[in-house]
Amino acid sequence: MSWNFCSSGAAIAKAGVNASSTITASGALLGPLSDEAEGFIEQQTNTDWTTTYSTLSTSVKNCLADVCSSKIAMNIVGYDLSSYSSMRVAETILDINDDIVNKGISTLKGKPDTLKTP
Repeated sequence: MSWNFCSSGAAIAKAGVNASSTITASGALLGPLSDEAEGFIEQQTNTDWTTTYSTLSTSVKNCLADVCSSKIAMNIVGYDLSSYSSMRVAETILDINDDIVNKGISTLKGKPDTLKTP
């Protein structure tokens, strides 16, 4: 299931420039985080986005990517908080990504996989 909704690069970018190179360079550590994030999104929205992914609109795919990469980024940050210049920097990155996840999940809940035509 890994990397259906977003790229590892997007998740790493959202974790910030000081994210630990131990985790950002390890596919073995990042892959399971992708699986967990995708499962989290599907459980929170009660929708099997993976099966229907190829038929989704671009805007829904972009929302899934945003939520998924932010969820993974939060785990990257949490892997090694000491890699950040201060705890406040790490907390700010976590807060930004948490906001994206919460708003994105709210947007995706009950969302049809197509948009209305104006």
